[in-house]
Amino acid sequence: MNLHRPVSGSTPEQLIASLMQVREQLHALVACLPEDGWLGPRDPILNPPLWELGHIIWFQERWCLRTQADGRVADSLLPDADALYDSSSVPHDTRWDLALLPPAALDAYANRVTAAVTARLRGAFTPALAYLAELCLYHELMHIEAWWMAFQYLGYAPPAALTLPDALPLLASRLALAEADVTLGSGTGEGFIFDNEKWRHTVRVPACDIDTSLVSEAAFAAFVDAGGYQLRTAWSQAGWDWRTASGATQPVYWRKSDVGWQVRRFDQWSPLLAGTPMLHVNCFEAEACAAWLGRRLPSAAEWQHATGIDGFDWGAGWEWTRDAFAPYPGFEPDPYRDYSQPWFHTHQELRGGGPVTDARLKRCGFRNFYLPQRRDAFAGFRTAST
Repeated sequence: MNLHRPVSGSTPEQLIASLMQVREQLHALVACLPEDGWLGPRDPILNPPLWELGHIIWFQERWCLRTQADGRVADSLLPDADALYDSSSVPHDTRWDLALLPPAALDAYANRVTAAVTARLRGAFTPALAYLAELCLYHELMHIEAWWMAFQYLGYAPPAALTLPDALPLLASRLALAEADVTLGSGTGEGFIFDNEKWRHTVRVPACDIDTSLVSEAAFAAFVDAGGYQLRTAWSQAGWDWRTASGATQPVYWRKSDVGWQVRRFDQWSPLLAGTPMLHVNCFEAEACAAWLGRRLPSAAEWQHATGIDGFDWGAGWEWTRDAFAPYPGFEPDPYRDYSQPWFHTHQELRGGGPVTDARLKRCGFRNFYLPQRRDAFAGFRTAST
């Protein structure tokens, strides 16, 4: 199977250990589900946890065990698994209604898949298998982040407290970016990359200045208190359409108390932390606050350009950019064809990584993407000069 991919630098034992460690993270979240949480509410931005856990196990079996060198796909260890857990063919709205495996049966399926993957990595290791194992590793890490997002969205207690920075200034300092040719994308020999990073190319970026850090909760509160959600001139047409349709008048996890704004972090309400990054805003809210400040969101190229300059602080939250998520020149999908291709031009590009993002996904070239109206992600923003 020719994957047109660089050879993984990981040994079989390293991959086995990584897969086991990531599964422990997932089990920690599973252990925190409330008694009625296995299906959870029917919601367009959620998956039922019972389905999602099965999908994660299915995905690892599909790519590490069932994929054949000639392109065929062998049968699953679980009868009718594809009809239950294949996200490409199982419509989202139906996932609550399927005859899903109960938790004990899922554990048994997971144990069989884990044992078989471990044996295959040890006994039939190839560059192609290494790539597929890493694909499954990162796929599971992304679902773990989605579980953290769901815990925040639903107000569940998480398995561990998050440590958030609390020293951002009300008025951000800024870096001057000279006009430059900026390299986007990745090349061969750089380890595992996703198909939307192919391939390396250069774009010209004009001079501008960019905030050194994310906009803080205090800075966003100033926008809210100034009537920013009612200020039509600050919003794009798409943003204003979302705001009016949603009825949003403040950030999603905020409430006003007698002593000021409070923020819900998972299952706990606490006073606004002035110097903490403003997270859980969507792209429209970020655009509006930036416009109110007389600025704009940076492009992905400007953001990546800034990562090479001392003083540019990133990694405290995913960061909305002004760019629609779109293919790079010459894009071709990798074997998991539905990772990027279905989402081009409808989603917005983000960079950086947040407090629940695994360090292995915090690469300056990694391209995340969400629908611009999503508020559940651990996403914030910084601004650039107009």
